[in-house]
Amino acid sequence: MTNLDLYAKAEHLLGIEEATEALYDLYRSELDEYKIKTLLDVGCGRGGFMQRMISDGVSCKGVDLSAVMVDECKAEGLDAECIDISEVSGKYDAIVSIFDVLNFMDKESLVKFLDAVSEKLNDDGIFIADINTLYGFSDVAEGTMSNETQNEFLVVDARFENNELETKFTLFEKDENLNYTKYQDTIVQYFHKIQIFQKLTGLKLVEKQTFSLYDTEDKTLLIFKRR
Repeated sequence: MTNLDLYAKAEHLLGIEEATEALYDLYRSELDEYKIKTLLDVGCGRGGFMQRMISDGVSCKGVDLSAVMVDECKAEGLDAECIDISEVSGKYDAIVSIFDVLNFMDKESLVKFLDAVSEKLNDDGIFIADINTLYGFSDVAEGTMSNETQNEFLVVDARFENNELETKFTLFEKDENLNYTKYQDTIVQYFHKIQIFQKLTGLKLVEKQTFSLYDTEDKTLLIFKRR
């Protein structure tokens, strides 16, 4: 099991449903202006945003590096693949990366990813993503939380140091014989300064807006057009 698959397994215990829905509403309202027909959701998760956009008449494809997430998308009848964006065929009117997707990449991976995004956009295409602010990392994300159900117990310990957030997930699952299985892994997220996004060759940053998801100004929405 990869660390992203462990995240997928534990996601329902993190209490992020409300925040996810708020982000979906924000992205949907931004995309309303552009009258798009095709959309690629990179880091599509369980496909909730694709389902919304399909209901608006948009043709959607999703990719995610978690096989667990992709399998759930396929079970819902969605077009999803467990591949890197560089392997995606075709071009799209819009590409989105919702809920910290860019923060899971270090600087080198991020620039390579954004180059691939520009290549997959139609002329005049739009790319929308959100990132954590420094405050979002140091004051909101850092800390320890736990949650449990009848058959599961999750502990999350997050530490922010040197512009990196290390989050250790420890999940215990109880089976029908009352035996526990322990899963543990660490996910790293990276703080990115806005300057990185202002120097891209394939994408032009046309709008940025800082907003509050969990707390005061913990997120920034970035909107790009293809150069």
